[in-house]
Amino acid sequence: MNLQTPNTDQFYVRIFRIGTWCLKFLWSLVLGAWCFRVAAVDTNAVVTGWLAAQTNLHTWEADFIQTRTLKTLTKPLFATGHLRFATPNRFRWELLTPSQTIAMRDADEMWVIYPLLKRAERYPLNTKTSGEWRDALSLLEAGFPRDRAEFDSQFRLLSLTETNGSWQLGLQPASAFARKMMREITVGLATNDFALTSTEMTFIDGSRMRNDFTNAVMNPNFDQKVFQWIPDADFKITEPLGR
Repeated sequence: MNLQTPNTDQFYVRIFRIGTWCLKFLWSLVLGAWCFRVAAVDTNAVVTGWLAAQTNLHTWEADFIQTRTLKTLTKPLFATGHLRFATPNRFRWELLTPSQTIAMRDADEMWVIYPLLKRAERYPLNTKTSGEWRDALSLLEAGFPRDRAEFDSQFRLLSLTETNGSWQLGLQPASAFARKMMREITVGLATNDFALTSTEMTFIDGSRMRNDFTNAVMNPNFDQKVFQWIPDADFKITEPLGR
């Protein structure tokens, strides 16, 4: 197994192009919305109620269609995949077509795996991860905020609207480091049951990444080994946070 350490600039691209699949999903599971623009007091009441309602969710999985809109391309890029999640912070996000990529987290590390290329990137998610990187990685490992104070420490509420039967909640990362890459995250939830329907991230350069979820199942039974991975000897492993 080869171990390499790429530079910081490469990590900027990877953590916010690939890792954002994970953080958008994790954020979206813990948010509520209202059906029109409302006063701050109503917004607070709905978010507090939604956080309380998540206590019955232990696992979740769904198919998704991902749409990436880049300023350098005239047409968007489409991909399909499948997502599994288990509280408090484990996930396996598989981008299946057009090419396979897997982002997964278990315990105190995250992997981004490229099976066809025999390559993988390892991201530690523990107390030894320091400085600005910890600010960014905390968004990926957040899972469910334990309470409103934790939620408020990670996000700023920008807007709350209804569009075509879906609540749209606009968020801004509280971390100044994350805001260097991400302008806003929009989460879509069904108006009848708060089910996750979509997520969309707007980057600082104006490009967007959207996920539309289908066939979602709450609390499915699946093997917890799906969150574990041991690389084969022929994989090239890089650690973007390594020194």
